[in-house]
Amino acid sequence: MDYRKKIDIEAVKAFIREQATETKIYVGGDSERHKVGGVWYADYTVCVVVHINGNRGCKVFGEVCRERDYDQKKNKPHLRLMNEVYKIAELYLKIHEAVGERVCEVHLDINEKKNAVSNEVMDQAVGYIRGTCNVVPLVKPNSPAASFCADRFSEIKQRTSESQNGKFITDMSASKLKRRRKTA
Repeated sequence: MDYRKKIDIEAVKAFIREQATETKIYVGGDSERHKVGGVWYADYTVCVVVHINGNRGCKVFGEVCRERDYDQKKNKPHLRLMNEVYKIAELYLKIHEAVGERVCEVHLDINEKKNAVSNEVMDQAVGYIRGTCNVVPLVKPNSPAASFCADRFSEIKQRTSESQNGKFITDMSASKLKRRRKTA
């Protein structure tokens, strides 16, 4: 299974349009750095979470793409974090017209704590989203579409085709996935 399949934007917009105006939409993303063959890459995950009627479960649409990471220092991921923000903004702009009067939030995987590595781009990232999307984005700890959905989406999609003792990973509970991730 190719977990790097692109989001079908038209399907996302059609699904949003079918929902009641009480439905909430969250757009978020995450990235992770990997070394492949001695070269650094980043896997960027972006997702749209459609929270049906704001209280009836959700449907998650997402995609993962891999690009070269040019950040020189692991503890200074400025370029990777801003690429993540650009991708989130692009996704938001693609679905915005379908949102209509529904609540729509942009969630960034940026930590507001001053000692966090991602904090170095917080002002720039928030300013970019405000200027490009005309919304005030939410950051950690108030950004579950970025902190949890995008993070888990990439892991689940990547491991869907893997099996563990004959049982597919998608059949596992969230707590088992979390434990598996810690041991991996």
